[in-house]
Amino acid sequence: MATDEDLLAAEWESVSDSSGTDSNQLANEAPSGTSEPVLNQDEIDSLLGLEENDDEDLVTGIQAIVESAMVSYERLPMLEIVFDRLLRMMSTSLRNLTSDNVEVSLDSITSIRFGDYLETIPMPAMLSVFKAEEWDNFGLMVVDSGLIYSIVDVLLGGRRGTAAMRIEGRPYTTIERNLVERMVTVVLSDMSAAFDPVSPVTFRFDRLETNPRFATIARPANAAVLARLRIDMEDRGGRIELLLPYATLEPVRELLLQQFMGEKFGRDSIWETHLANELWETEIELDAVLDQLVISLNDVVNWKPGSQMMLNAVPTSPIELRCGEIPLFVGSMGQKGGNMAVKVDKKLRNM
Repeated sequence: MATDEDLLAAEWESVSDSSGTDSNQLANEAPSGTSEPVLNQDEIDSLLGLEENDDEDLVTGIQAIVESAMVSYERLPMLEIVFDRLLRMMSTSLRNLTSDNVEVSLDSITSIRFGDYLETIPMPAMLSVFKAEEWDNFGLMVVDSGLIYSIVDVLLGGRRGTAAMRIEGRPYTTIERNLVERMVTVVLSDMSAAFDPVSPVTFRFDRLETNPRFATIARPANAAVLARLRIDMEDRGGRIELLLPYATLEPVRELLLQQFMGEKFGRDSIWETHLANELWETEIELDAVLDQLVISLNDVVNWKPGSQMMLNAVPTSPIELRCGEIPLFVGSMGQKGGNMAVKVDKKLRNM
């Protein structure tokens, strides 16, 4: 025979089963009276750009929208011309430095965030920090290991036709650092000459680092222009990457926006000529000042009809002609055709 406790436990179990069934049904069914769609996990991943695709570099969804707005900066046409001049100058300078056949080419000019670039620097490498004296800011030049060993091999008399020996996993020696610094100085000198037609600037070598953390010259989120240069010395060579933060280029930003040398935005010679002609036809008001008095406010308040002011002037006193508060001429007073007249005797300012 079942006890009261057994009956009560059976009732609670039945209630819990029925409530669990109802809650599951409610979870799987859309609420009554609404037509809002419910996204499944695959649709959510597609929306956020987290779905797997064959192309690893392809970014979709919200992630693509966010990353597309990361570096959307203006193009600087004149900067491309400056780098083109730099290529020609570097080819000549490095040939004189190495006494070898050197070809310099430009791979790309892109915009990138400074923090993102530091994470992509191929190590080992040498990071040269340089300062733009007139612009009072810094830039970064990265020399990869291939070019480091190639320039060391060439400057120390390595034979042609043999690949430069690379010993990875060891720090660079003092000799290697000094030789690379010598090449960096030559490149910075050419950069100064390349920028000279746009704006005179002196790029001065500051320090040489091998750890990207110690070559921080801008905030990680700051935008920068990255130019990748390829240097080939017959069967040897490597890359140089020039990074110029937009903050460094800000003093000459308007000059770099030009399409060609000497371009002046907003200048219209026809409009300038028309404006100059109209200005010459402008009518202005001239005041002929015979004399000036300094009178107290109390005397002015007490003036009445018939009050007199005594001027320290005679008929032969000089008259000053003014336009507003600006004195223009000095003349003498007279009469012509029954009207008072002033004869200009002296010009007070160049116009």
